[in-house]
Amino acid sequence: MSDRRRVHHPARPGFAHARELDRLPRAVVVGGGIAGLTAATALAERGVAVEVLEREQYWGGRVGGWTTTLSDGTTTGMSRGFHAFFRQYYNLRALLGRAEPELMPLTDYPLVDEHGRTDTFRGIPSTPPWNALGFALRSPTFSVADLFRVNARAALDLVNVTVPGTYERLDAMDAESFLARVRFPEAARHLAFDVFSRSFFAAPQELSAAELAVMFHLYFLGSAEGLLFDVPRAPFHTLWSPLVSHLRGLGAETRTGVAATAIERRAGGFTVHTRDGTHEADAVVLALDLRGLRDLVAASPGLGTEAWRAQIAEQRTAPPFVVRRLWLDRPVRADRHPFLATGGLPPLDNISVLDRYDADAAAWARASGGSVVELHAYASPGEDVPARLLDRLRELYPETRDAKLVDDRVERREDCPLFAPGTYFRRPPVLTPVPGLALAGDGVRADLPVALMERAATTGWLAANHLLGGWGVAGHPLTTVPTSGRLAMFRALAKVM
Repeated sequence: MSDRRRVHHPARPGFAHARELDRLPRAVVVGGGIAGLTAATALAERGVAVEVLEREQYWGGRVGGWTTTLSDGTTTGMSRGFHAFFRQYYNLRALLGRAEPELMPLTDYPLVDEHGRTDTFRGIPSTPPWNALGFALRSPTFSVADLFRVNARAALDLVNVTVPGTYERLDAMDAESFLARVRFPEAARHLAFDVFSRSFFAAPQELSAAELAVMFHLYFLGSAEGLLFDVPRAPFHTLWSPLVSHLRGLGAETRTGVAATAIERRAGGFTVHTRDGTHEADAVVLALDLRGLRDLVAASPGLGTEAWRAQIAEQRTAPPFVVRRLWLDRPVRADRHPFLATGGLPPLDNISVLDRYDADAAAWARASGGSVVELHAYASPGEDVPARLLDRLRELYPETRDAKLVDDRVERREDCPLFAPGTYFRRPPVLTPVPGLALAGDGVRADLPVALMERAATTGWLAANHLLGGWGVAGHPLTTVPTSGRLAMFRALAKVM
């Protein structure tokens, strides 16, 4: 958090604590992922009586985890896969600051393509535009001559991002068509841009060009925090425990294994129905994945306007992704990075060597003399994906060819939002037509330069702030990367070109 040009968004003023009100309001937060935990924390810290309902048996949503017992008798952590905690995730970091998890910085993470060409981020300046220039000049896929072939007018959309202005200009176009218009060299496009677009769980032709531009602004061209990131030392099944303890210390009720089945409006508030009973509230935050949100709204016929309900119903999820975690009987080579991204090597998108940072995996590796490796395939349907992932691992890390699989787990999910062309202005925003009801999550629209986990956290703060404002209670400040292109020269050019 060193970028002096990061933007602080002040909180709405009001009472410092809900006890200053005539009556203490009560809120139910449906969903215990990042968005729900953020909203619950923001409300509870202002004195609101909060109840959090999570349908799974663990906290953290798509960044949560559980335990599994291996064939050797070891009980260890398991999750849905790797997540990068970037330094420009200011609002997520504000949430994590309540729990103070140990985050380990990665000094580099390479990007490698099918020809063995490798890009890295170590030693590249962090401040735009020198970070982009340094990356391009050092890349084996991007020559000085390529710089002169770039369509400068089209490329201005990458360096002069505004929200929602960029969506107004580019959301109708797909990322692949946009990059072709910019005339990035194909190899560079394939290695760098495809890697990032697939982190949104979609192929470039299925991703909004505006989403790609905002993503590059957030991670690279609009931020001086750099493209390196941190990873938690705690496995995901324990990562959120301190935050849940913080919530309980504030008086919040937290329940796992409880799924909301319907929401009913009543005079002055809501009744949240679950299989084990009802939960009364003055306000509700729905912090669900898109499928869960669609199902819950469909099961609540009196909730919202017809137009809003139709908007919720049309939200789409991205193609399925696969995570395969392997416990091997021998270590991978000592020079392997904890994280490797790949391009042009389908279905593999990245390799994580978990025992280099995850405490559970490291303990198992020390005890067994082996290693724990995780393989990711984004937007990869097909029953043969797990087998092909293993083939790619053996191709890229030949030392694993003779390794015995001590154990093996495969996670196949299809619950991430799809940011398809032309959908931004049809995404549901935090505010709803129902007084006292707010939405949060990474599929919820926020007119700020945020994405992925940071969008989930940001919408959680925004949802809580909206409810707090309705009671006259002070909200929480937010921080983002700059809300427009950093360089005045490019902003001026964009106005005249």
